[in-house]
Amino acid sequence: MNLPIRAITFDLDDTLWPFAPIGERIETALHAWFAEHSPRTAERFPISEMRALRERVFAEFPQHAHDLGLLRRLTIERALHESGDDPALASAAYAIFFQERNRVDFYPDAHDGLQRIAARLPIAALTNGNADLAAIGIAGLFRFQLGAREYGAAKPDAGLFHEACRRLGVAPGEVLHVGDHPHMDVAGAANAGLRSCWIDRGDHAWPEPLARADLHIPTLTALADWLDAGALFENAA
Repeated sequence: MNLPIRAITFDLDDTLWPFAPIGERIETALHAWFAEHSPRTAERFPISEMRALRERVFAEFPQHAHDLGLLRRLTIERALHESGDDPALASAAYAIFFQERNRVDFYPDAHDGLQRIAARLPIAALTNGNADLAAIGIAGLFRFQLGAREYGAAKPDAGLFHEACRRLGVAPGEVLHVGDHPHMDVAGAANAGLRSCWIDRGDHAWPEPLARADLHIPTLTALADWLDAGALFENAA
């Protein structure tokens, strides 16, 4: 028996847009803001030192590993405190982070591919990150966005995938999860009973002996074409 795909969940960072340029812009913009509004912080924490501080804060609060926004806010507060500046500045500094975090440059295929796919099937965002689809301007394409912060655990936790299926009202075996990360996305989806799609725009080697994805594509255009062609999987059972 063949099973159709009735819904699709998407990872965000490095699936719809590259994250590295966003991270660099965040660091540059925050440092420029501190240089103007908290010179002591800018002097105490140049970009390299702020990065190291962020890593220390992340290591100090493993219980918040699923909430990257909170960890970023804690890092800003710590930088202000250690610089001897006003902690009330943290809200304005975080607003700069949020603004830059959601200024994304889509992969060339991503926006049109999403529109084609969303016109055919319900789609949802399933992310460990803290991107905001409304701020980015594409929330209207998605049924919902489910993040690790909201759920309380990050991919590859099976519960996050199951909650997405529950909200979609579709059995896991008829949901395809699309992501760039072999462990968090592909293995996570497979272990939760979903179909998995590895999107690899860089011709990367697959990490053996991890079980391969059900589908391997280079672009969302290719995924849209595959859906147009029928999109059936054999029943794994």
